[in-house]
Amino acid sequence: MQSYIVMQGRTYDEEKELGVLWSLQQDSIGNDHHFWERMKEVCEGDRIFHYVKGDIVAISVAKSSYREERKPSIIPLSDSENANGYLVEVEYHELDQPLTIVDCLDELLPLLPIKYSAFQENGNGNQGYLFPCNEELTIKLVELIADLNIYEIDEEQLEFVMGTVQKTEHDFLIPVLAETESETKTKVRMGHQRFRNELMQLWNDQCALCDIELPELLQASYAKPWKDCTNNERVDPNNGILLCRNHDALYHNGFIAFDGTGKIHISSRIPEGDYEKYGLHSKMRVNRTEKNKPYLKWHKKHMFKE
Repeated sequence: MQSYIVMQGRTYDEEKELGVLWSLQQDSIGNDHHFWERMKEVCEGDRIFHYVKGDIVAISVAKSSYREERKPSIIPLSDSENANGYLVEVEYHELDQPLTIVDCLDELLPLLPIKYSAFQENGNGNQGYLFPCNEELTIKLVELIADLNIYEIDEEQLEFVMGTVQKTEHDFLIPVLAETESETKTKVRMGHQRFRNELMQLWNDQCALCDIELPELLQASYAKPWKDCTNNERVDPNNGILLCRNHDALYHNGFIAFDGTGKIHISSRIPEGDYEKYGLHSKMRVNRTEKNKPYLKWHKKHMFKE
């Protein structure tokens, strides 16, 4: 199961009425765009979060993979009449309480990918149609949506409604959210387990910097974080270093990095007089391989706090 965020704006009502997602294939001068091409990645069972004017207003489940189809006449894109497009059938579940992105931006920002993010740093949506939603972001969105839309009924309310049982959107929303969260967490957990097991072997079961060997104190540290990885990169042991918890925290938060030769770089935010306190010295290096090299360089470029 994969997750996506669709930016619908003025087409939401019509696409919901049809039970579809629909996008162009190319722009007016024949160019492809990643946010349209991504429609071809959607598979049956995938989850889609629907973004309209600042809010996540619905979550849907894909009922099919894509097919090529001309624009349905009711979709209000006047400059795209009779245009070729991609169509995916989905089952919409609208939220009673939409999730306003700017209200939870602090929680979402650390989970947004550097490339192909649906949202800008100010919370506005990026221009485009269909964007990827990594597993960590999916879990957070589900948690936030559940907090707003699922609540316990107290005894007085229960007595009031006992006489009439009415099927509501919650009958469908609750299992969709629960299944989405469960499947996504399982996928992340299994990916982390595989990554750690292979990383332990690759780094001889010890911290690459200080040689600590106690397994309980060792962390599988990603160079390129999960949110920015492809599926293959997430389980590639070359995309990581085995570090003790201290050095892992420094690496994960960008206070240390390694260049293409494996030499350590220490952020200027750590005073040189404190190096010993953090178990660091300027001549440290890791025994990187050629396969590690591109990941280490990515981390230094994007994560390191100069």
